[in-house]
Amino acid sequence: MHIVEILLPLCDNEGHRFGHAPYEQVREELVARFGGLTAFTRSPAEGLWEDEGERSRDQIVIFEVMSDGIDRNWWEKYRAELEILFRQERIIVRAHEVEII
Repeated sequence: MHIVEILLPLCDNEGHRFGHAPYEQVREELVARFGGLTAFTRSPAEGLWEDEGERSRDQIVIFEVMSDGIDRNWWEKYRAELEILFRQERIIVRAHEVEII
């Protein structure tokens, strides 16, 4: 079993906050494909990184799904769609193998 986490920004690169529509679209797509979703949206997480000496910061929400396997081709295409939807150079999608106890 795998948990797949998608880190979605609250704002575009110009600092404009996204409305509810893109998040609702992602929710519907993931629930339709995986049968469920956990969304961590109450207290945005903060991403902080440095690139070429410049520090950047994002507030993010995390959507996660559980899956029996990882269809890498589907996830790469879906990530590219999310990058367009959220106007980002890169959306982080990460997967972890888990054991259900």
